[in-house]
Amino acid sequence: MIEKPKTLVYYFYKTIFWLVMKMVFDTIAAISTFPGEAGIGIVRISGDDALEIISKIFKPYKPKNIKKVKSHTLHYGHIVDPETEDVYDEVLVSIMKKPNTYTREDIVEINCHGGIVVTSKILELVLKQGARLAEPGEFTKRAFLNGRIDLSQAEAVIDIITAKTMLANKYAQKQLSGHIGQKMKELKDKIMGLLVHLLALIDFPEDDVEELERKEILETAKEIVEDIDKLIASSESGRIIREGLKTAIIGKPNVGKSSLLNALLKENRAIVTDIPGTTRDIIEEYVNVKGIPIKLIDTAGIRDTDELVEKIGVAKSKEVLAEADLILFVLDASRELTKEDYEIFDILAGKNIVFVLNKIDLSKKIDEKELKNLTKDGIIIEVSAVEKIGLQELEDAIYNLVFKGNVNVKEDEIITNSRHKEALINAKKYMESVVEAIEMEYSEDLITIDLNAALEQIGKITGETATEDLINQIFERFCVGK
Repeated sequence: MIEKPKTLVYYFYKTIFWLVMKMVFDTIAAISTFPGEAGIGIVRISGDDALEIISKIFKPYKPKNIKKVKSHTLHYGHIVDPETEDVYDEVLVSIMKKPNTYTREDIVEINCHGGIVVTSKILELVLKQGARLAEPGEFTKRAFLNGRIDLSQAEAVIDIITAKTMLANKYAQKQLSGHIGQKMKELKDKIMGLLVHLLALIDFPEDDVEELERKEILETAKEIVEDIDKLIASSESGRIIREGLKTAIIGKPNVGKSSLLNALLKENRAIVTDIPGTTRDIIEEYVNVKGIPIKLIDTAGIRDTDELVEKIGVAKSKEVLAEADLILFVLDASRELTKEDYEIFDILAGKNIVFVLNKIDLSKKIDEKELKNLTKDGIIIEVSAVEKIGLQELEDAIYNLVFKGNVNVKEDEIITNSRHKEALINAKKYMESVVEAIEMEYSEDLITIDLNAALEQIGKITGETATEDLINQIFERFCVGK
């Protein structure tokens, strides 16, 4: 077959396409390590011109054409300003050629000595050779746009960076390896199966739908709702694993709230005295409880007071109460319940509470029967913050509350991202409409509308149907260099 000659219009549009792609996927660079004094600093370059740029500023110890070396190799030498021939640093240069790289583009990493001056000057030199300073998260964004990872995997990268415990890191690593994407694919395949079946019925209306076939369609739709529901049910525990359990230590003055904080942290973080109202401001610290990041918030003792600063502290304590996931209500076992204790009981209604009976190393005076009546079969843990008694039991109680039996899914199916949860809630609504429509024997056309809407919501999680604005918002949360 004779190929038609290329016209001027063809070459015009080809040039425009090349220029647009050059603008979108130009060569970027950034410092990928934390700024400041350190043993090592890394300047990362990604794009078509990465090898050309490094060839201009890198002098290998053994002369070689750095553009021709094998991929995924390390080379020793110096970074030199090509204009002044000033030596900037002694470095190791990593060469990684596309497509088997983080961004699926050519990547060069300059491993230099850490320090603001050295890394900044090397970056400045790289930019001078034609690279552009990368935007926040742009390396990972390119990995997503080039099809190496889906959007849920991209979000896992920032979760790994911000993980506060190894458990949080474990779930982020699972998400990065594609477990969430795989689960979304399974859901999509089920929904697509229903959609294809219904579209066939629309195309061939003369074929009657048997009662058995209708039941199978309905059962599949219900199964999809159940699958989504399990994932949604896991999201609260997932959120806590990812973000931490906001835990407020509440009680009247001098019951040992600050002592409890210090005991759980295993350090003297808060000032402890016998003077009521010592804690006047909010103290926040993270502690690792069996892999769960617990954000402990030591609050001012709640009581009526005329002292202005303490009054502000009490007001802040009540604000913390409203936002806390869990309340550690500390009571003094060596004293009888007081009016102030009862007032705190009233304002804690409807909260997740662990009642911490402190100072059990002293003579016990609290009325336990009365306490049990007030707590309504709640969790009561006896401790001595000073003597370090009962702390393990308290940590066990907190852990069990996080996993209180409402998570009946596999480890790799726990949803830790609030954006994913929102998309799943929307998908569930559409699938419930599908179930209702099938039961009411609505037309197949109406049912397919909800099925397509459910597919769109699932696609938002992996990025297939995510808008450009949403994608930009996600990557703006990243640091520069990642």
